[in-house]
Amino acid sequence: MRFLFIVSGKDVPSTRFRILLYIPILEKNGHHCDIAYSYPQKYDYFPTIGWRLSQLLKRSVRHWHSFLAARRQYDAIVIEREVFDDDTIAIEKKLRKSTKHLILDVDDGVFLLHPKKFDALARMSDVAIAGNRGLKEYLQSRTPRVEQIPTCVSLASYPTRNASLQPQENINAGWIGTTNNVGFLSVAAPALRRLASETTFRLVVVAPSDEKLQEVDLSGVDIDFRKWSPETEVDDLRDMDLGLMPLPDGEEWMKYKCGLKLIQYLAVGIPGIASPIGVNEEILADGKVGRAATNDEEWYQALKELVRNTTLRQTLGQAGRELVEQEYSIEGNAQKLEQILSKS
Repeated sequence: MRFLFIVSGKDVPSTRFRILLYIPILEKNGHHCDIAYSYPQKYDYFPTIGWRLSQLLKRSVRHWHSFLAARRQYDAIVIEREVFDDDTIAIEKKLRKSTKHLILDVDDGVFLLHPKKFDALARMSDVAIAGNRGLKEYLQSRTPRVEQIPTCVSLASYPTRNASLQPQENINAGWIGTTNNVGFLSVAAPALRRLASETTFRLVVVAPSDEKLQEVDLSGVDIDFRKWSPETEVDDLRDMDLGLMPLPDGEEWMKYKCGLKLIQYLAVGIPGIASPIGVNEEILADGKVGRAATNDEEWYQALKELVRNTTLRQTLGQAGRELVEQEYSIEGNAQKLEQILSKS
């Protein structure tokens, strides 16, 4: 069968983890997959030509994609989130006319930004794939059919770290994510500062840029900033002893997040400490793979416990890896995606 994927960009997490990782498996099973990338990437622009011309270029590229889609008779077209991050829906309507099977993949609360546009897009889709239970509940009243596939990692690309080879006097707590989300570290910052005054550890921060890191008060904390790249991402994760996923409380968007960084930590065999918001609470599994923290004291106690207890980190990390193998791996979810694409 022939499938078209309308995606945000090669470096956009939703594209990388929810679409591109499945392509080799689908093609190995005999399907033909075309990838239509936003150019420039959906949330970016080219500084050399400015924002307006970049937007015009994006739209020109997408009109070309819709022109090709109308002529190639795809068995299914998958739209990752939406075509443009605005209220327009013209390209989606063209794609709807180009296939009998339109699939919408949703991994975040994008509908909170453009609710009318998103509701129309959900209604015109034959199937919506939700990244977690909260998203599935939202979509059920808006789409004829909703399936749930979590954001996953490829087990083959995430070898577990060998903790026995790590010098235990140099503990690395880590955070990985996008530049705009670096500010979430403010949630854990008071606990990190407090622990740094008592115990030696390093905070590894992996992001495309450190421009937002200066806005977080981490005075007294030994920070090791590393510029994110797809080539070094897994190595940086494997250099961590525990991973952090703090989220700001009281923001509706947070409850729809798919917990990707927490899944990444567990995949390499390290425990996570996370705000128990949305799917994070499910992933943490009552403390079997990490610790939940809702306030400064809980963040401090969780950090202190895991920084100081090597055996506990290894036990939780092993359980986390097993959880990813069972529920959050590409290998374990590829067949379900293939069935959705094939209408079965």
